[in-house]
Amino acid sequence: MSTASPSISTIVRFNPKLALLRTGFRVGAWLQPRRTLERAGNLFSTPLPSTRSRALRASSGGAVEEALDVGGRRIHTYTWGDPASQPWVLLAHGWSSHGTRFLPWIAPLREAGYAVVAFDQPAHGRSEGRRSNLPEFVDTLAAVAGRHGPAAAVLGHSLGGAAVTIAMARGLHANRAVLIAPAADPVAAAQRFARVIGLPMRLCRRMVAMFEAMVGASFDEFQAQRNAPRIGCPALVVHDLCDREVPWEEGERYARFWHGSRLLSTHGLGHNRIVDDPAVISAVLGFLRGEAVGQRVVSTTALPYGIA
Repeated sequence: MSTASPSISTIVRFNPKLALLRTGFRVGAWLQPRRTLERAGNLFSTPLPSTRSRALRASSGGAVEEALDVGGRRIHTYTWGDPASQPWVLLAHGWSSHGTRFLPWIAPLREAGYAVVAFDQPAHGRSEGRRSNLPEFVDTLAAVAGRHGPAAAVLGHSLGGAAVTIAMARGLHANRAVLIAPAADPVAAAQRFARVIGLPMRLCRRMVAMFEAMVGASFDEFQAQRNAPRIGCPALVVHDLCDREVPWEEGERYARFWHGSRLLSTHGLGHNRIVDDPAVISAVLGFLRGEAVGQRVVSTTALPYGIA
């Protein structure tokens, strides 16, 4: 999960604003720990403001745009083609992104005979809300999917990949799944976020506990290895070895625990350019046609996670 405010990323570069932010969190952790914890929690659940500006600037590519009420918030949807009469593909974006992020995919999928549905998650793009989290990503994905019946495929990037996996483990049906740079571990994501902003690990642990109390579930329930084994459809996991936002090891974890999945590793595309890469799009289309793409990853439940 990439979680940030202006000038924050899980890729740490020297930046005066970031340095000042880190100093503020380190000092605040000692002088005002409760207030600092609340501030960190708000930051962790608030997408970058650019998710809205980028969505407003982006073309919809001729999509039919509608609004869907999910939990009292208006969710903006985009549809290309007719999911009622054509096999359709559902696209789920990641943190601080938006539905039209997938525009490079629309023409190839339409040419392959698919209708396509995308949407903006709560607090993202054109959808309502100020903050969001993984459980809301899952619920919104399931609500959008529920409008059209079983999908030919569902594709998720980054946190969207985690949401796809959890929603499918809970009953969302699709013939195939594609996970691109999927986030596998919300605890690790919180720890990466804490390191970026200079939040001590003792407060990071309290932040995780605060979110668990808020959503009424343990972060452990959202781990890839808890959900992937419960899904029976074929899956393709695509992850870059140089991804510095969500480590390649998290994609590999999905491939190990998702029965019938394959792993396609790229090099040099990072966390975001992988979504636009023509070779990746071509490989995914081949997977949707039933071709063997990537490699099988073999594991055993007899060994603890991290060894197999």
